[in-house]
Amino acid sequence: MEPKWSNIICKRVLLTGFTLCVLLATKPSSAIDIHAASEVMMQNGTTGTLRCTFKSSEVVSSSTSVTWSFQSSQPDNQFSKAPYTIFYFSNGKGFPGHIEFKDRVQFIGDINKRDVSIQLNPAQFSDNGTFFCDVKNPPDVTGTPARTELRVVVKESLPQSNTAIIVGAVSGALLLLVLIAVAACITMRVLHNRHEYEGCTSLESVSSQAPKPRKKVESSLEVSRSTGPSGPLQGPVIYAQLDHSGSKTSFHKNEPVVYADIRKN
Repeated sequence: MEPKWSNIICKRVLLTGFTLCVLLATKPSSAIDIHAASEVMMQNGTTGTLRCTFKSSEVVSSSTSVTWSFQSSQPDNQFSKAPYTIFYFSNGKGFPGHIEFKDRVQFIGDINKRDVSIQLNPAQFSDNGTFFCDVKNPPDVTGTPARTELRVVVKESLPQSNTAIIVGAVSGALLLLVLIAVAACITMRVLHNRHEYEGCTSLESVSSQAPKPRKKVESSLEVSRSTGPSGPLQGPVIYAQLDHSGSKTSFHKNEPVVYADIRKN
């Protein structure tokens, strides 16, 4: 029984190992991801950049290659029928393609950082079309080239940058805040001045009404004076005590005292 079970186990182990070897031998190549902007606008006669990056599970080596191609969107252009190679990079060197782009295309990327961008100088209206970026990093050789639609326009047709829009929005907000602050200060000053004016008018009304009772008092005094005797002023009243005993030194206490009221009429 034991030899039979051991034979079965050995066969299963051999079958599993063979299956793994087949799977490893037939493992498909890894896919490479290539990314680029879907649309780029450039001003005619200026320098523009076409960005392209890639992601790969393999280490970048000298066998890594980059191919840039172009297909014009203008029917009468010689590059309108099919994409034409305008730049090729391999073994750390760049090779210009068609003579139309030979002196205008420059590699500005860093392949070790997985950046394979190019620069177009100067951009022309004939460059309107589709640019293709393709990267091979063996064994990562399967991937879809990235596409970028290039539009070469005059300066007036270029959209405003986000920086200009942000600066304009911030400036407008600050100006609005300043106007609100100025309006608030003016309103507060007007209300303060109005309050002071009302206080002054109330004080003036009170001061104008205060002397009136004094006039009444003065008038009552004048009336009392006018109603009194019109003759000369009355002199002082003198009271005298008379002694009927004839003594020069003293008088009897029990005697009555007579007071005389001498008034000068």
